[in-house]
Amino acid sequence: ACDLMNQGILALVSSIGCTSAGSLQSLADAMHIPHLFIQRSTAGTPRSGCGLTRSNRNDDYTLSVRPPVYLNDVILRVVTEYAWQKFIIFYDNDYDIRGIQEFLDKVSQQGMDVALQKVENNINKMITGLFATMRIEELNRYRDTLRRAILIMNPSTARSFITEVVETNLVAFDCHWIIINEEINDVDVQELVRRSIGRLTIIRQTFPVPQNISQRCFRGNHRISSSLCDPKDPFSQSMEISNLYIYDTVLLLANAFHKKLEDRKWHSMASLTCIRKNSKPWQGGRSMLETIKKGGVNGLTGELEFAENGGNPNVHFEILGTNYGEDLGRGIRKLGCWNPITGLNGSLTDRKLENNMRGVVLRVVTVLEEPFVMVSENVLGKPKKYQGFSIDVLEALATYLGFKYEIYVAPDHKYGSPQDDGSWNGLIGELVFKRADIGISALTITPDRENVVDFTTRYMDYSVGVLLRKAEKTVDMFACLAPFDLSLWACIAGTVLLVGLLVYLLNWLNPPRLQMGSMTSTTLYNSMWFVYGSFVQQGGEVPYTTLATRLMMGAWWLFALIVISSYTANLAAFLTITRIENSIQSLQDLSRQTDIPYGTVLDSAVYEHVRVKGMNPFERDSMYSQMWRMINRSNGSENNVLESTAGIQKVKYGNYAFVWDAAVLEYVAINDADCSFYTVGNTVADRGYGIALQHGSPYRDVFSQRILELQQNGDMDILKHKWWPKNGQCDLYSSVDTKQKGGALDIKSFAGVFCILAAGIVLSCFIAMLETWWNKRKGSRVPSKEDDKEIDLEHLHRRVNSLCTDDDSPHKQFSTSSIDLTPLDIDTLPTRQALEQISDFRNTHITTTTFIPEQIQTLSRTLSAKAASGFSFGSVPEHRTGPFRHRAPNGGFFRSPIKTMSSIPYQPTPTLGLNIGSDPDRGTSI
Repeated sequence: ACDLMNQGILALVSSIGCTSAGSLQSLADAMHIPHLFIQRSTAGTPRSGCGLTRSNRNDDYTLSVRPPVYLNDVILRVVTEYAWQKFIIFYDNDYDIRGIQEFLDKVSQQGMDVALQKVENNINKMITGLFATMRIEELNRYRDTLRRAILIMNPSTARSFITEVVETNLVAFDCHWIIINEEINDVDVQELVRRSIGRLTIIRQTFPVPQNISQRCFRGNHRISSSLCDPKDPFSQSMEISNLYIYDTVLLLANAFHKKLEDRKWHSMASLTCIRKNSKPWQGGRSMLETIKKGGVNGLTGELEFAENGGNPNVHFEILGTNYGEDLGRGIRKLGCWNPITGLNGSLTDRKLENNMRGVVLRVVTVLEEPFVMVSENVLGKPKKYQGFSIDVLEALATYLGFKYEIYVAPDHKYGSPQDDGSWNGLIGELVFKRADIGISALTITPDRENVVDFTTRYMDYSVGVLLRKAEKTVDMFACLAPFDLSLWACIAGTVLLVGLLVYLLNWLNPPRLQMGSMTSTTLYNSMWFVYGSFVQQGGEVPYTTLATRLMMGAWWLFALIVISSYTANLAAFLTITRIENSIQSLQDLSRQTDIPYGTVLDSAVYEHVRVKGMNPFERDSMYSQMWRMINRSNGSENNVLESTAGIQKVKYGNYAFVWDAAVLEYVAINDADCSFYTVGNTVADRGYGIALQHGSPYRDVFSQRILELQQNGDMDILKHKWWPKNGQCDLYSSVDTKQKGGALDIKSFAGVFCILAAGIVLSCFIAMLETWWNKRKGSRVPSKEDDKEIDLEHLHRRVNSLCTDDDSPHKQFSTSSIDLTPLDIDTLPTRQALEQISDFRNTHITTTTFIPEQIQTLSRTLSAKAASGFSFGSVPEHRTGPFRHRAPNGGFFRSPIKTMSSIPYQPTPTLGLNIGSDPDRGTSI
């Protein structure tokens, strides 16, 4: 140390035993050099307290890197928990027995019977000497003493000692030994368990290991070798704890020196001569010491920092144990942990448990989560009744084992997560603080939770899933038009107009011959109407007899047949097949898109799972890193929720995807009243659901055994099918909002058809009102019905005569529109002498028709003599009227519906007698 000070140093790091530590402490205090002392034990033997003297703190420059020795406190707590009253302590040659003097004093005060025995280096010789010197009675008493023993020795000596006593039958299967040593690695643990029988408890110092692999090898700005940061690496397993503290001490000094450089308060290293009496100490020692004490580092041993007394307060002990048994190589599990602040965390009750638990009442804590735990009945003043899959599993265990239970909900309704002070909240916190015996719900088995509580074997596999809302069908009022494109509809409409025009032109160029008394005409309007009627398969009224027209109509009918058939087939497909697809069908699809935000429950197991996977730089799949960026927006407050029910509601009424337990999401999707959810997720189960118990609970093994039996005989599958039926009312995996029952079409699909019909009705009514208004306006110049009866026949004579005599041509061509005359009261016609002779209208296109009300059933009548005197048609045969085709609505005036006058030969009629004088309702049209 003096040689190093002569060369110039900033701090001194020592890893030595207690004997030399006092000398270095005095030298460092005199030279004002910060001294970081790391206590080293001999050959892995447990440490004893060095008992360094502490002078005035202003003159003390020594800092103890390793925490104080807490073996006395840990052993006392464990022995008290096991309720031992008689036991023996074995220790090896290298251990200073004065280290447990405090423990011996306390157990003596409590009345415990404690024996001490030193284990020689030659263990075989020592055991042989026991058999040689002891009598049989003494040897039996010695065997009884060995039933409870504490071993304070290095791991290699402990392995040899256990092997010798087992082989010599000094111990039986009912023995229970405790081995305590800070320097026990995983390989030592496995060897000790393999060699021992009975029950074995191992107490060792442990260090927190980050679950994220990237955090193990990166500590601040420092990168640690992979052989050191991996706790499973053989090199790190073989390292002594003192060497780990040396590594962290170097990191701590590096941070302190860097801090001094940043603050520009660096003190140059001065060469110190510690041999001279008048040597002056280093002026920068106090400043450097304070910088080191204020600093800290998270290294291989966890948090390395110093308290005011210059010691490291951070230390954790792990308590491992096996069950009773004669089989070698039994499994070992974690029973609990101990630290100076919280003490023992776990249950070490030494109790054998059989299948009979009658009379035992367990306090069960739970968290409501469908379908695992739900409230089935909540009557005021009575305890709540619960149901669900986890409750069914618990009930099956209670029925088989015979215990009873009381259930209550965790006060904060959370599963539990570690807090800043190291404690746990939620369901896990209730078990840690021993307020409950069992925790059951949709509780997944994670490494963090297993550090503080015990879990049974998994009773159901777990995987992460996503709940999404199904894509809703878009309501298309004009779904009936969907089979054809808009351009095709336009082409069809244009084709109807074009064919109608061509039909009209063909008939205009070559008029067809119409039969006698035909009521139709070949106008453009009728041609269009006929083409449209044939297209919609409603037929037509216009007879087309020419060859050209028939060829065109034949082609048109074939075209209409093909179009209508194609439309019908395609319409059926459009109304029965939904063509809406959702692009999210897996977790990979969810991570690649950003249109739909997604999240989970904040600080839940799923949240931690995605965080650990997403922040691991060695993770090959980038899916979790992409998911973590979305979930961690705004430090997780933007897309995450506080409870799973809030996430489900957010999916139902918003644009959101909820990442949660796949089993919970499947139940929600199956039982949704609207069938508006579907789920996607991983098919590979990486974890499972288990029942949580206190650390060291005696119920763990028997519960796990019964769960395995339920799985083996199929009872667990029956319980699963009860809550997750295979044939549910909703489709879990279809991303479209479709119902399984029926295929009936609703009004929404045909709303457009009714709209078209309504538009036609409204348009027809509008045109009818327009026609009525026009007819009234036009008919305002025509006398009313009462005036028609008194019309002067001379006026009729002049109108008819002018039509035929104004033109010299004997065959005057009249307009195609009919000439309407008002009704005549034939009984009031004047005599023949009072009127001029009406011109003979032979070979003209004028026809006369008399409309007679339906009351007159006689089809052939003769005009009276008075009526006949008013009209002279010459001497012609008797003319008989044909069937009455039309009748005026009012019984009298009627407008002839015939718009086109047909050319028929004139037939002179003799004096006709038609006695209709008694009926005033009649009309005549020319």
